[in-house]
This record gives sequence, C-alpha cells and structure tokens, in this order.
Amino acid sequence: MLCLTGGSIGQGLPVAVGAAVACPDRPVIALEADGSALYTFQALWTMARENLNVTVVLFNNRSYAVLNMELDRVGAGSPGPRARAQLDLSEPPVDFVALASGLGVPASRPETAEELVADLRRALAEPGPHLIEAVVEPIF
Repeated sequence: MLCLTGGSIGQGLPVAVGAAVACPDRPVIALEADGSALYTFQALWTMARENLNVTVVLFNNRSYAVLNMELDRVGAGSPGPRARAQLDLSEPPVDFVALASGLGVPASRPETAEELVADLRRALAEPGPHLIEAVVEPIF
C-alpha cells in the first residue's frame, strides 16, 4: 500500500504506474480523486501504452476538496463565492470516461454500488488498465 504523505496533489496515478512497473505480476488498484487526477491524467496513456495491470477507481466529487479544506485552514476568513468557484470542478463537468477512453484505457461510470462491484470484478479479471469513475457527493 502506497499513500500520499502530504504536499503532492496528483501523485496517485504516477505512483500506480511505478507500482505496476515494479511488480508486473501483481494487480494494482489506485484509489484517486478527480482533482488529483487532473494534475497527472496523462499517466493513463502510459498505463495503456505499457499495458499495465492497473485499475483506477476515480472518486469524482466535482471539487478540489483537499484545496477547499486547506482554504478553510489558512485563517483567511470566509472565502467568497469567487474563491470557492476556483476549486469547483462541476462547470464544465469533466467526462473522465471519455478522457480515459481517448487515452486507450477502457472506462466505465457505474450508477449503483452493485454496478461498481461488478465493474471492479470485471476490471480485475481482465489484464491491462481500467478506469472506474465513481460519482460521489461533494464534501464541501
């Protein structure tokens, strides 16, 4: 298990690439947030090019949630709507399934928990990279 220790938004997908290259006989599951993924989404192309056995579960809450938390912590008072809008990823909405497909990675967007489990089982049973976009409620 490799996890963020702080200060490196966007490291999840490249770390998954590194884990898959280091241990090609082991499947890699990357749990990634939408905002973080936008920093290094091109890593999916590398996963496709190298046929890496990585399943990305992308949690899409349409927000840079960690940056919203940091904005609240800096003591700058109440951020206004323009400041909050800079951390909103809902307009326009990012279509991660289309982006992943365009980079050569099969992708899905399950609508229910049961569909998510089925998609995860299918991805883990097939070699190569996959992306599963799980749309979740924003925490801010």
